Amino acid sequence: MIKADLSYTKYLLIAIICLLVFTIRSKRSHESEEFTVRDYPEIKENGILRIATEYNPVSFFVEGDTVSGFHYELIQAFASSMGLETEIQPVMGFEDRIKGLTDGSFDIIAYNMPINAMLKDSLAFTTPINVDKQVLVQRKRSENDSIFIESQVELGGRTLHMVKGSPALLRIHHICEEIADTIYISEVDKYGPEQLIAMVAHGDIDYAVCDENIASVLIDSLPQIDINTAISFSQFYGWAVNKEAPKLLDSLNVWLETYKKTKNYQQLYKKYH
Repeated sequence: MIKADLSYTKYLLIAIICLLVFTIRSKRSHESEEFTVRDYPEIKENGILRIATEYNPVSFFVEGDTVSGFHYELIQAFASSMGLETEIQPVMGFEDRIKGLTDGSFDIIAYNMPINAMLKDSLAFTTPINVDKQVLVQRKRSENDSIFIESQVELGGRTLHMVKGSPALLRIHHICEEIADTIYISEVDKYGPEQLIAMVAHGDIDYAVCDENIASVLIDSLPQIDINTAISFSQFYGWAVNKEAPKLLDSLNVWLETYKKTKNYQQLYKKYH
C-alpha cells in the first residue's frame, strides 16, 4: 500500500467542520460513558438509538439549519415508529465506524454498506436497502490526454485514492490479479468521498474510488468529473449491526420489509436517487 501525504488545507477544513459541527449527540457525554453492545430490549429501555453514518450528499448532510439525507430520514422513520430518539454521529473513517459498532459505541451503521462476504464475517447486515456499485472518479478526457482511463485494464501502475478501510479495497486487489499488474492504493483517513471527488475535480489528485450514487449527485456541481468506468459490479447495500444484537436486526428487517412497500419510502427513494 502507498499512502499519499495529502496536505490540502481546504479539504481538511471541510472534514473538520463535518465532524465538529454536524455531530448530533444526546445530552450524555461519550467521553464519560462506557459502552457495551446492546440488543433491541436494552435500546428500547434506554430510549435512544445510537447511529453512525457517513457525511456525504446522499446519506447525511446539512443545508443551512436543516439536516437531510436518505439514510438520515430512513433511520429517523424507523426510530419514530419504535418510539425511540436518535443520537446520530457522522464518522469520517470506515474503520472507525466498524470499531464503534464492535465496541458498542453505536448500535447501527446507517449508510450505504456493501453486503459482501468479507464484511459478513464481522457484521450482521439488514435486508438490502438499495443497489449501487463503486466507480472510478477522474476528470473528463481532454485533448492529448494521457491519464484518462477507459477500462479496468488501464489501471495498472496508477494510484487510486479511497477512504481508509473502504470495501473497494478487496475489489481492487482482485482487479490486480485479473490484469496481472500493480495498482497503487492511497488510503485516506482525513476525508470522505465527497472531499476526494472534489480533489479529483480540482486537479489535486487524478483518481478516486467511491459509490456511484454519491458521485452522481455531485456531477451537477462538478461537471468536470467522469464516473463512467466501473470498479465493481452492482451489488446490494444495507445497514449493519453487531452480530450480538439479533433482536435489533430482526426489528430492522421486519420494519424495512414493510416500509419499503409504502408510498413514503418510494417518495424518499426518488428524492435522493
